[in-house]
Amino acid sequence: MHRRRAFLTQIPIGLAGLFTACRARAVDNGTLPTSASAPPGTSGDTSIVRGPHPAPLLRELPANAPTLRWVPEHRDLVYTFGGAAPKHHIASGTRIVSWSEDCFDGAVKTANDLPSRVMTAGHDNPQTGPFHIDGAEPGDTIAVHLLKVEPARDYAVSSFAPGFGALVGTDRTAMLAADLPETSWRYDLNAARTTARAASRDGKHAWEVPLLPFLGCLGVAPAAAEVRSTIVPGPFGGNMDCPEVRAGNTVFLGVNVPGALLSFGDGHYAMGDGEIMGAAIEGAMNVELFVELVKRQATPVPRIENADEVMFVGSGRPLEDAARVAFKAMVAWVRERTRMTEVDAYQCVSQLSRAPIIQLVDPEHTVLVKIDKARVPRA
Repeated sequence: MHRRRAFLTQIPIGLAGLFTACRARAVDNGTLPTSASAPPGTSGDTSIVRGPHPAPLLRELPANAPTLRWVPEHRDLVYTFGGAAPKHHIASGTRIVSWSEDCFDGAVKTANDLPSRVMTAGHDNPQTGPFHIDGAEPGDTIAVHLLKVEPARDYAVSSFAPGFGALVGTDRTAMLAADLPETSWRYDLNAARTTARAASRDGKHAWEVPLLPFLGCLGVAPAAAEVRSTIVPGPFGGNMDCPEVRAGNTVFLGVNVPGALLSFGDGHYAMGDGEIMGAAIEGAMNVELFVELVKRQATPVPRIENADEVMFVGSGRPLEDAARVAFKAMVAWVRERTRMTEVDAYQCVSQLSRAPIIQLVDPEHTVLVKIDKARVPRA
């Protein structure tokens, strides 16, 4: 986590990329490799989490959907979006059954483990992937249906790194006050894996947090041949840290390079709005995805959807610019759906939308704008 502070001075500010429409070509339906074993705790059950959540877009998997089962070794993990060779080629309509490591590269296991002492430099947010989606070209979109995102361990960890967080001085928000000390917390899950419990450093207090697991990172290779650190969110998805990247939802990401190069990781067992201390309750995940390719449809801003809601994830600095990205995308979606004028769509969004702050600690901040589709009039 301490390496994120130094990284903030090195990132490129411009994230603009152009999406160029290309002619469609046939999707390769080649044979998929499989692994000998499934991730720990993963079964063949492909049921979608329903419960109190909105209904998913993908009601059931096609009976003939090919399945890739792959448990990455540690040497297979990557630490950038873009710049890494694909680990597997998959066809559109493939189910991926896999696993992801936690944001600390598996090195922080107890409250005595400090990331600065036990982690390899540059190994924040290891990614499973990338996966090359055959036939994907710039100007296309990939739809990632999240079927399962479940804790793979009976514990998780969190940490504070000096110079990283919403309420402390950073290189961009300079303060004279001294840093808080680097600190780690271990969270132990209950038997049902519905809550996680941690204690204060002196052991005198404890608290429980309900589990709401999601993927902090889900992204594709960026545009303009960029290679981005896995701590950065942007138009390519990446480290969005968005709790809506959870089982039952579908994430739409624009394709910037041939094959898209999809990857995921940074499992969060739970997280408070804003991620104000710089880390969630972080843990390894068992993950199942179903990936589809949508030809000749650009998605310049990450979109998340289920049967009831549509959401856009805006990233930027300052925080209001992140909000503007997401709100502008929502106005465009309402205009396309209703054929209203821009000013009417603007008014509609201004009254119907909700906009939680997702995180305000990463190199780019993140805001989610969501709207109930049933309240938006049809054309």
